[in-house]
Amino acid sequence: MIHARIIGTGSYAPQKVVTNHDLEKLVETSDQWITERTGIKERRVVEKGQTTSDLAYEASHRALKSAGLSAEDLDLILVATVTPDTYLPSLACVLQDKLHAKKAAAFDIFAACSGFIYGLAVAQAFIESGMYTNILLVGAEVLSRFTDWEDRNTCVIFGDGAGAVVLQKHAGKRGVLSTHLHSDGAFGDFITVPGGGALHPPSHDTVHKKMHYIKMKGNETFKVAVRALEDVVQEALTHNKVKAEEIDLLVPHQANLRIIQAMAQRLNMPMEKVVVTIDKYGNTSAASIPMALDEAVRDGRIKENNLILLEAFGGGLTWASALIRW
Repeated sequence: MIHARIIGTGSYAPQKVVTNHDLEKLVETSDQWITERTGIKERRVVEKGQTTSDLAYEASHRALKSAGLSAEDLDLILVATVTPDTYLPSLACVLQDKLHAKKAAAFDIFAACSGFIYGLAVAQAFIESGMYTNILLVGAEVLSRFTDWEDRNTCVIFGDGAGAVVLQKHAGKRGVLSTHLHSDGAFGDFITVPGGGALHPPSHDTVHKKMHYIKMKGNETFKVAVRALEDVVQEALTHNKVKAEEIDLLVPHQANLRIIQAMAQRLNMPMEKVVVTIDKYGNTSAASIPMALDEAVRDGRIKENNLILLEAFGGGLTWASALIRW
């Protein structure tokens, strides 16, 4: 059986750290309030002049080194992001040029926080069909540039970062076993950036109304997220005829510690089997799962033949899960 197998991982976060105490100086909030409601203690933020493609390049370089491949070996580059350097060209094409991956096709995936798993599904399909052999999948975000630092409901949540994996055609039992994707556009206004598209093109008015920043209905999103994630995780387990106790490690999207804990509780899974990085990086959208995955690989938590469960929920609304035999 042919699978898409992850053979290398990499991640990168900007050096600048913004703590909860730093945010206390910007908006009416506190370290205790942020920590209790989100689990976040600090987040990374890019410096002036640093771009999403810079973060993506660093993560990709590390993933390629981990995989023992060069950029010239790549057939395809997929980048999951909602914060590209520009809307034209795509971030994937910018990254392709920076890597000098001349023979690789490249395009972006726009599925918000679920983007990495959506990208995993695309990579899986291309590899299992026989179309491509080596694929670079990146999740990269610079959310700080789309954050209203005067809005205490959103500025405490988001951070910048990038994670990458290299997937390769593999004949055997190891690799991506299944991916499960869902969406519901009826709830699109739960997490949105209203300005900048064809509906509200950039203008003095959209800038004045702060329409180019992230708007979020936190309580409504939380309620839908927990239910949707429970369903999509169960879908992955049922599809693969696997019991929750057989999962070696859960690598969730790092949106909110309470959501992560709720999912672990529903799976009767101890938190020791859950990768948590939200305290250090905040919500990095499409970058959060590959960043957490890379950390777990490099610190030895993920071992050969482990069953790894991924799950994510984000704007769109979108949600997804994946099961991997490492």
